[in-house]
Amino acid sequence: MYAELSNELLTGNKTIDSQHQELIDKINDLIKSCETSKEQTTALRTLDYLSDYTNFHFKAEEELQKKAEYPGMAKHLEQHRSFKKSIQELYEMLQEEEGPSPRFAEAVEKNVVEWLYTHIQGFDRSVAEYINMTTNAERL
Repeated sequence: MYAELSNELLTGNKTIDSQHQELIDKINDLIKSCETSKEQTTALRTLDYLSDYTNFHFKAEEELQKKAEYPGMAKHLEQHRSFKKSIQELYEMLQEEEGPSPRFAEAVEKNVVEWLYTHIQGFDRSVAEYINMTTNAERL
């Protein structure tokens, strides 16, 4: 199942939404590499790229939250740590199974795609709404 940035996943924050699109593109590259190549090195290289972009994106989100003094930042950071742990587990699975197995592809769907959808719809949308409310308080 390929990931898609549907309207339900838009936060209204252009920076966050554009980074989510890029993150989804990286996830889809990983899924595609599982389908087209059973080589461990191809999947590892794609997972590296996803991991690097995830770190960049999380740092950007965390800076936005810090700047806005977002009250739910601690829980949000815990979510990011959880996702990073899932990425590490995917690395371990690739090494144990010597390539992108069907079990690995299922783990990508559950621990990456489904996690991202849930995270964006809950945590990221909440941050975007908070930032919008605090920067446009005169509209209230």
